Amino acid sequence: MPQVTFLPAGVTVEYVPGALPHSGHGRPGSLLDVAIGFGIPLDHACGGHCACTACHVIVSRGDDQLSPMEEEEADRLDLAAGLTLHSRLACQSVVLGDVVVTIPDWNRNYAGESGALTAEGRGSKA
Repeated sequence: MPQVTFLPAGVTVEYVPGALPHSGHGRPGSLLDVAIGFGIPLDHACGGHCACTACHVIVSRGDDQLSPMEEEEADRLDLAAGLTLHSRLACQSVVLGDVVVTIPDWNRNYAGESGALTAEGRGSKA
């Protein structure tokens, strides 16, 4: 079962591929799909349609455990703030194995609709 760790929150989730209910935001099994499935806050202004860079993440470990980057994602990433050689759009990156990603501070939205903090202190959901 793949594990995805979201930093800096330090939340690690483990799941059976295909068992998450697809949210309709991003590709099924994408980092965004996993984040939504486990309640991990990850901005995605365009609804996961590769039309913005709000879900930009930096892969700390496991680049080879994500689906290959397609041209549309590469073109969109060219517009992302803080672009690195390990940048990906969470909506397009399908998880194939264990991955560690960092959500850049400018993309973190810690406040939920209730106003409560939603990312800190979550602990492991494995």
